[in-house]
Amino acid sequence: MERGPEVSGAPATAYNWQDPPHNRWAFWHVDDILPTYLVARGSGPGRTLPTAAAAIDLFGVPVARADGSPGTAGEVLDDTYTDAYAVLQDGELVAEWYGPLGAPDRPHALMSVSKSVLGCVAAVLIDRGQLDPQDLVTDYVPELAGSGYAGATVRNVLDMRSGVAFLEEYANPQADIRRMDEWIDWRPGEDGPAGKPRGLYRFLATLRAEAPHGSRFLYRSAESDVLGWVCERAGGQPMAELISELVWAPMGAGHDARLLHDGLGTAVHDGGLCATARDVARFGQLLLDGGTVPDGAGGTRRVVPPRWLRDGWAVNADVRGAFAASPAEASFPGGWYRNQFWFRPGAHGDVLLGLGIYGQMLHVSRRTNTVCVKFSSWPQAQNPGYLEDTLRAFDAIGGVLAGRDPKSPGRSRRRLAGVISGLSRRGDTVAPSPPNVILPARPRRVPRSHLTWRYAPSPERHRRDPHVLPDQPAADLLRRPDGLQPARHRPLGAQLPVHRLLRLLGRPASPGVHTGEPPVYRVRVQRADQQLPAA
Repeated sequence: MERGPEVSGAPATAYNWQDPPHNRWAFWHVDDILPTYLVARGSGPGRTLPTAAAAIDLFGVPVARADGSPGTAGEVLDDTYTDAYAVLQDGELVAEWYGPLGAPDRPHALMSVSKSVLGCVAAVLIDRGQLDPQDLVTDYVPELAGSGYAGATVRNVLDMRSGVAFLEEYANPQADIRRMDEWIDWRPGEDGPAGKPRGLYRFLATLRAEAPHGSRFLYRSAESDVLGWVCERAGGQPMAELISELVWAPMGAGHDARLLHDGLGTAVHDGGLCATARDVARFGQLLLDGGTVPDGAGGTRRVVPPRWLRDGWAVNADVRGAFAASPAEASFPGGWYRNQFWFRPGAHGDVLLGLGIYGQMLHVSRRTNTVCVKFSSWPQAQNPGYLEDTLRAFDAIGGVLAGRDPKSPGRSRRRLAGVISGLSRRGDTVAPSPPNVILPARPRRVPRSHLTWRYAPSPERHRRDPHVLPDQPAADLLRRPDGLQPARHRPLGAQLPVHRLLRLLGRPASPGVHTGEPPVYRVRVQRADQQLPAA
């Protein structure tokens, strides 16, 4: 372990590297004071980031700050301990800045932005058939059979939906996240509880469940560490090699990255990656482009399965409902978490986010076709005001680059991509402009549907228990290729009784429907209009 330069009379070390003011230097020099693995960029050419021809003063972009005061993007960046930032639009480098300790070729700690890279590693393994999200975690890591993760699926940890108890409060020294830090900070000669050696994987085996798996969303870094362990087993390689071969080299990274590991050699999957701002911007552009990169011959080459990203952006009722019931809803109203990505309704549509403590951020907007990266060294691990101001600044920067008038966010000089907007979930940060025409109140019609069903001709044909079917939201049932279609009878695929079908569709069972009814064989949905009073 090396020591960093003296800061206020004390050196930056492995014990204080996250504490201010040491973190401003340490986040740029993680591999100088902590054990890391190399994440190789490969031997191929890096993806070119052409510089935008037109210079735009992004510092002067107006921003309505979280405390209600007017400000500018430049003021937000100045006030939030920015170490570096980079902005892409249409794949071109629009703006870039580094503090005195940083440089374009110097990696910076990404903290939990690392989770988004890990999610893409899992995506490629799933696409290759090496990992199944419906499998149990213990199918890959039997060492967790005696922990709270017994019975949890890979999908549960991908979306942070396990029932494992884990308190992620950085200001609380007794919280599980701080206990995990102690186990990660293992050094020769130091033992954990009861004289057992410390280490990340040994810590994960100590966790216990407190709720049914899949019943809730709760952000916990331990979920990502379990996912990383699963990916290493499924892929048959250490995480540093998986990231390099599946994501970093194929996306055209310009520089090697570094990956923290504990004293036993276990990668810190939840937040150990260190990379340059431009490479994080390249990763964001990969996500913006649907998982593809230019192939150098005028076409594109797939790196991350596009379906993985579509699945993340297209929120369903179950994912949204779990998020709405979680503590995270207060910070990101209308948001959701899927595949190790945060999603948040912004001023110009939904935004994909990678977020890390102390102010690390990746901001990807399909509506404005922008990627924004910010490295920071906040004095605190979490600061809601800094976070909200940065989000608003990047929303505003994207709007200006896309030709949107910041004084009239509903109007644009440039046609924006037609994607689902988060405004319908009331999570926007800029209020929509009021209508300039007042229409008289009129009765409104909302689509309704009538459901009919046919019973299975012979229960003997389906000897598997017809009363067991995985729970899924009605929207998913209707959206599946073999799902319910308007005015057509379609096979369900899996048989289920009428009362369960009605429950899945969110409809109350009629008095004549009871649990003893035979299973449904085919169903039919017919739309009808119901007139409601004027709102």
